[in-house]
Amino acid sequence: MSKTWFITGAGSGIGAATARAAVKAGDRVVATGRNLDKVRKALSDIGSESIAFVALDVTNEAQAQAAVEDAIKAFGRIDVLVNNAGYSLLGNFEELSTPEIESLMATNLYGVMFVLRAVLPVMRRQRSGRIINISSLAGVIGFKHCSAYSATKFAVEGLSLAVAQEVEPFGIKITTIAPGFFRTDLLDAGNAKYATSSIADYATEGSAEAMWSGYDGQQQGDPAKLSDVLVTIAGMENPPKQFLAGSDALAAAMPALEGRIAEVHTHEALSTSTDGSF
Repeated sequence: MSKTWFITGAGSGIGAATARAAVKAGDRVVATGRNLDKVRKALSDIGSESIAFVALDVTNEAQAQAAVEDAIKAFGRIDVLVNNAGYSLLGNFEELSTPEIESLMATNLYGVMFVLRAVLPVMRRQRSGRIINISSLAGVIGFKHCSAYSATKFAVEGLSLAVAQEVEPFGIKITTIAPGFFRTDLLDAGNAKYATSSIADYATEGSAEAMWSGYDGQQQGDPAKLSDVLVTIAGMENPPKQFLAGSDALAAAMPALEGRIAEVHTHEALSTSTDGSF
């Protein structure tokens, strides 16, 4: 049975690649984005019978509700939600302004929440659904210059794990995808945002832009291959709750996770010393 996908941030990168992979698998796609002309151009090779284009700024909760209603009008149901829209804000934490952080949270976290709120009632009525929230390796381990971005992605990971327990009785499964470095527009000069202020004490280490911009276009991860993986995960009866994408993600995350477990064991006696007696 074919599925209907609802994809945010479908105008480039993982979002656009996933739209193509879903259609290739025989499914239908509701492709959304803030700039609908960009989305249409990116997916102009897909036949009109398999795709619907819907304008969506994920920071606008009312627009998220309207976009889901448009999706239902177009295809009658939503089987797979891919929360992909987001951007990066890079710089030392002390150099990031509150408005910069709030804007990032509005897209990367509240955008996910708004779309979830709009889609979950549909999936509950269906008693089925798959939700794929695009996180990041930065949402599994911390990276220098990525404090605010990591905070949004750690939040998406925690949100997903908690909501998954609430909605599983309705046949809805949630997976977070933590990609390593993939050749997307995330670090493109026109998309990545950097701290607008600087502090002299951090200057000796070099700027965040100097450190991160060089990775743009050099990432080893292939969005098309990742999109095929997402199609596979969407079809699983028991999909993973958290999935690391890319050999670089595995190489970075495994030692960090093993280190956390070792640290827990090291201080196990101190942890249990807080137990009270009755």
